[in-house]
Amino acid sequence: MDILEADLNLLRVFHAIAEEQSLTQAGNRLRLSQPGVSYALGRLRAMFNDPLFVRSGNTMQPTSAALALREPIRRAMSAIQDALRHGEDFDPATSTRTFHLTMSDIGEMVFLPPVCERLLEVAPHVRLEVSQLPLGQIEEALRSGRVDLAVGNLPTLKPATQWHALFHEAYVCISRKRAGETRRKLTVAEYTAMAHVFVASADNSHRLIEDFLREHNIHRNIVLQIPHFSVVPQLLQRTDWAVTLPRRAAQNLNNGRHFSIFELPVAIPEVEVTVHWHADFDESQANRWLRKLLIETLST
Repeated sequence: MDILEADLNLLRVFHAIAEEQSLTQAGNRLRLSQPGVSYALGRLRAMFNDPLFVRSGNTMQPTSAALALREPIRRAMSAIQDALRHGEDFDPATSTRTFHLTMSDIGEMVFLPPVCERLLEVAPHVRLEVSQLPLGQIEEALRSGRVDLAVGNLPTLKPATQWHALFHEAYVCISRKRAGETRRKLTVAEYTAMAHVFVASADNSHRLIEDFLREHNIHRNIVLQIPHFSVVPQLLQRTDWAVTLPRRAAQNLNNGRHFSIFELPVAIPEVEVTVHWHADFDESQANRWLRKLLIETLST
């Protein structure tokens, strides 16, 4: 179908239904009656020759065709909104803009609470959408505007993006507390005797730890490999296993004081946490404001 033949207002309806999963809520969002939304959905179904959304209980669930269309249409809506904002002053106190960030799950645990607290103080109507993208997709997501900022240990992004260092941090080891334990640094023998959990998250720095240890002839006994950190506290509370991770993350997991945090027997290179954006958005008022907020909130 040629764009000249398409009613682009229908894409607004598609986007609203995809996000709200309800014709009523989509109508409220678009200030349309439910019959008006239903009529627009009928035209969308004819346009794409697919049901697009089917009722399941109280929700409208996307078909496989709608799932394939959802992200391109979301990007198109975002691009149009950005174009309409061109030349406008960005006022964080009144803005209802949605910002898109990407970071690892450990980044979410450590970074999001203070960032969201600050946002509530200075930009109460701004929304965040956070995703975990594979490293190879982040540059394109920043370039296309699908993601505003990427936060993490992302050295391979430096040549292709604008970036700012937030902080450097050492790695430590965390494990369940044991009775009478007072030491704060492990020997090589103690460290290698422990059973370790290896977290192969989106942040590739954790794989670099293993490479560094092997180069120094330190071979860990890895008993479990998992893709994210969220289950780590529950694992450590029920076992004598250990996890090696950045100090801030260890302190975050240890809010309940259930664990011991140890210095490592060898100095693993510190992690450098950086915030990245694409040069095309370097002068964007909104992007500049958000990255300034992140830098001020997270830098040490």
